[in-house]
Amino acid sequence: MAATTATAASLACAHFLSQNKVYGFPAKTSVQVSQIIDGRKMRSATLFSAASTDKAITTAQSVSSTACDRVRRHTISVFVGDESGIINRIAGVFARRGYNIESLAVGLNEDKAMFTIVVLGTDKVLQQVVEQLNKLVNVIKVEDLSKEPHVERELMLIKLNADPTTRSEIMWLVDIFRAKVVDTSDHTLTIEVTGDPGKMVALTANLEKFGIKEVARTGKIALRREKMGETAPFWRFSAASYPHLVNQSSHETVAEKTKQALTGGNGTASSGGDVYPVEPYNDFKPVLDAHWGVVYDEDSDGLRSHTLSILVANVPGVLNLITGAISRRGYNIQSLAVGPAEKEGLSRITTVIPGTDENIDKLVRQLQKLIDLHEVQNITHMPFAERELMLIKVAAHTSARRDVLDIAQVFRAKAIDVSDHTITLEVTGDIRKMAALQTQLEVYGICEVARTGRVALVRESGVDSTYLRGYSLPL
Repeated sequence: MAATTATAASLACAHFLSQNKVYGFPAKTSVQVSQIIDGRKMRSATLFSAASTDKAITTAQSVSSTACDRVRRHTISVFVGDESGIINRIAGVFARRGYNIESLAVGLNEDKAMFTIVVLGTDKVLQQVVEQLNKLVNVIKVEDLSKEPHVERELMLIKLNADPTTRSEIMWLVDIFRAKVVDTSDHTLTIEVTGDPGKMVALTANLEKFGIKEVARTGKIALRREKMGETAPFWRFSAASYPHLVNQSSHETVAEKTKQALTGGNGTASSGGDVYPVEPYNDFKPVLDAHWGVVYDEDSDGLRSHTLSILVANVPGVLNLITGAISRRGYNIQSLAVGPAEKEGLSRITTVIPGTDENIDKLVRQLQKLIDLHEVQNITHMPFAERELMLIKVAAHTSARRDVLDIAQVFRAKAIDVSDHTITLEVTGDIRKMAALQTQLEVYGICEVARTGRVALVRESGVDSTYLRGYSLPL
């Protein structure tokens, strides 16, 4: 091998000398020729090493950029305190910037709201969403729950065809997915199911062969799982159950700190909003009021709550279009639920709006003129089944845990997460049931509440359960 290398080097020197003689260049000695050839080799080796280094750097940068640009689902929890038009302002943030919202759930109060938003995008998109939310509205709290352990749930009402030959198989699937039948007729079944989005998709795929007529689905709601040994955010607590917390920060202290943070500590309103002025809140409470949005009977002026079912195209900005049409005409939204419909590319919006029959009829006619709206139906005067989902985190010490679980059993609520100082419950039902359970648990201390809007489907059986309340059934 060494002899071969030496022979090749001598031939290269002879070729270099002959080329110089042919073209008239000055003659060079063999030593100079060897230095030139060695220099070329060194330069080639240097260029190869630099190319390898550049390639390695480029590969590392591409791996890093791929990790940063990876599209993922981010679950964002936003607690805002504002005047009327909260939903329209939040929806406008996403509509004007073209962000892709996969799911939206809103727990509303008169002066504040809890939004659970699922955004499909990269980490950079999430950062832009958080920055824009902080600019636009009076945001109390913005959290990305997808970065830490959390519990998530979703509610779906699904109406499907069910004849005597297929009813037994449908009931078998209902038992497997731990769903409930909320209405039945000769040819249909209406099923209620709660769980994570994967469970919703699996059940829908198994029921498609029977023929799905309607689907009303809420957005996803989520609460953080509490870690063992850490202190819970006690917004309210019972002195009887937690005597060692009496001298610690109470609800009033938290509210005062929140007010100072909002006003910058000088008592004046901040001007951080890019469209609407941000105002301080003297009576801010971080837990939603249980009784806001309760559907009351019609009063002497004919004012009552109306439930609208709206079928729209699943395109960016459609939610902002609907809520803008409602808020511009002075109507107040008590409840809102947005989720996928029974057909691909369509979404169903279920909203509750107070007003007289005449005013709501005018609103329905105005909504029918909008683009991307396929159908709007006022189901207030029809028999319908309505449901709402709530996740509620209760401060429950070891001595009070049994009492909390007993109350949950009465309301048919399920414990879905537990730590050494909290219990997270999941409960479904109408708004009155939600309010009653939250009232019973307030004495123990409510840390967090996440609620969806109400979803409703017309009962094919024709039975209006509202007229059965307060009356005993005949024996």
